[in-house]
Amino acid sequence: MPPWGISDIPDQRGRRAIVTGGSTGIGFEIARALAAAGMAVTIAARDEARGAAAARMIRGLAPGAEVRFARLDLASLASVRGFAEAELLTARPLDLLVNNAGVMMLPRRETTADGFERQFATNHLGPFALTARLWPLFTGRAGARVATVASLAHWRGRIDLADLDAAVRYRPYAAYARSKLANLLFAFELARLAGASGPLSVAAHPGIAATPLVRNGRAGDTGLASRLLIAWYDVVGQDAASGALPILRAATAPDVRAGAYFGPRGPFGFRGPAGLVRASGAARDAAVAARLWTVSEERTGLRFAPGPAAGAGADGGDSAAPAGGALP
Repeated sequence: MPPWGISDIPDQRGRRAIVTGGSTGIGFEIARALAAAGMAVTIAARDEARGAAAARMIRGLAPGAEVRFARLDLASLASVRGFAEAELLTARPLDLLVNNAGVMMLPRRETTADGFERQFATNHLGPFALTARLWPLFTGRAGARVATVASLAHWRGRIDLADLDAAVRYRPYAAYARSKLANLLFAFELARLAGASGPLSVAAHPGIAATPLVRNGRAGDTGLASRLLIAWYDVVGQDAASGALPILRAATAPDVRAGAYFGPRGPFGFRGPAGLVRASGAARDAAVAARLWTVSEERTGLRFAPGPAAGAGADGGDSAAPAGGALP
């Protein structure tokens, strides 16, 4: 049997997706492939010029495709809330959310306006809050999914609930690995909580891909270590289109089950055909996942109790939201 590829994506006409970080790299390739398969796609990203240009480019590559851009900064809980509120106002059902956007190995510790370490905020807390707020849009959508993009780096990750913001000691790779382990803990816990009748929560990683992610993350650091790291990714990494395949398979293949994890099946998981892969034992730790979920609710100010997708709780100080709802 030939490797799974773009041509294996089922017809997506009549379905709608939001792809975070869809303006460049792997996110762009995900958005392009989904649009070509007939899905209406919203590219959610920080840079308005690049996001709008990406939408225009995809419409040019897939004539007739419905592709739009909307600004979203996952490092800002206010931006997440504004984006989600605009989406909820449209009342357009949602079939797929691809939590793809992220930052990688920032050379110096940075904090967001909300006071969180930037990698943890952008890579985990932002997607957590976005998924919670958009959950009502999945109501009644057969085959709806949340696909979270993880990384091989999660194998080196460690969840220290007492120092999630790396205030005691910041190391670029350790902070990145922690955030990607958090991605998998979130994806697998969401799969458990959503249950058999809820939208599928799945995860995937792109292997080693030569994309702007590493170069952007190391911006401003011209040291030898950064130059060597970027060069290594450029030489070893596969292209963005190949890196997107595991995520696209997780997001669209009809035989995918909740809690599935996809990635390249070649040596060391760096590259190769897209298929099911193994996550670390730490990523499958249900006790840590439950504690991280609670901490994430506290930090985002949301109670996220996913079940079969239902309406969101209203503002006004209620102590809890209905199952499937998100309460500011």
